[in-house]
Amino acid sequence: MYNPGATARRLSHPPPPRLAVVPPTSALLTDDAGATLSTAIAAALVEETVPAISGTSRTGDWRLLVTAETRGTDVVPSYTVQNAAGATQGTIDGTPVAASAWAAGDPSTLKQVATSAGPAVAALLTRIEAAIQRDDPNSLVNRPARIQLGAITGAPGDGSISLARQLRLELTKLGETVQDSANDADFVVTCKINAVPEAANTTRIEIQWIVNDGAGPERGRIVQINEIPSGTLDHYWGDVAVVVTQQAAGGIREVIVNQLAGHPERKVGSSAGQPHDTP
Repeated sequence: MYNPGATARRLSHPPPPRLAVVPPTSALLTDDAGATLSTAIAAALVEETVPAISGTSRTGDWRLLVTAETRGTDVVPSYTVQNAAGATQGTIDGTPVAASAWAAGDPSTLKQVATSAGPAVAALLTRIEAAIQRDDPNSLVNRPARIQLGAITGAPGDGSISLARQLRLELTKLGETVQDSANDADFVVTCKINAVPEAANTTRIEIQWIVNDGAGPERGRIVQINEIPSGTLDHYWGDVAVVVTQQAAGGIREVIVNQLAGHPERKVGSSAGQPHDTP
């Protein structure tokens, strides 16, 4: 009956609205090779869902600076992230490359370097953002999420009232802040219920709890499906509402945690009782 949804699209994008990969001038490369590497790294970062460009930064952009040094028979590239004010936020070393291959500046070699750099720099940006959030008292890392309870539609009997009341209680138990207003809401939860008559005097109850962020995009959904004797919920939901909302609240909390953790979108099984991803 419990399919905790988690589209888990990456909420934890890097802090800058855009990351400018500056063509390196201190990376033991010619200007042309440096420009090729910069372009390739920007493309690799875009593949990691980082908003990146190759070139000179503009006002408000963060910057990625690429340098390199010789260590023995290898050249080791380094990547430094600076914020819009020019302050260094973090530095990591890249994968060593044979000095001869690096000096040749072959585009295929530089592409391999960039392909390796993409995930590593994206991970660095995520760590930088996590540190920023930890230092921000208004970040969701440091306070409960504000959840607006939206409409519950399609429920027979007193389902809309009972489910709303119980979900408020269950989310509060999990430490979240539940509100009726959209003002400053971090997430909005709505619910769609469909009762489908089936053979042998049974009804299939399909419940979808939809979690949107405060800006509107859907972030995940919890799908609950069960078959009950027809007419069971035509009047009062009672203990059924308690069980349904206990499971739903756990799934909603999972969606929120996945967003805060910055997990990439997951592809998992969708059979009953397993996590279910929405496309």
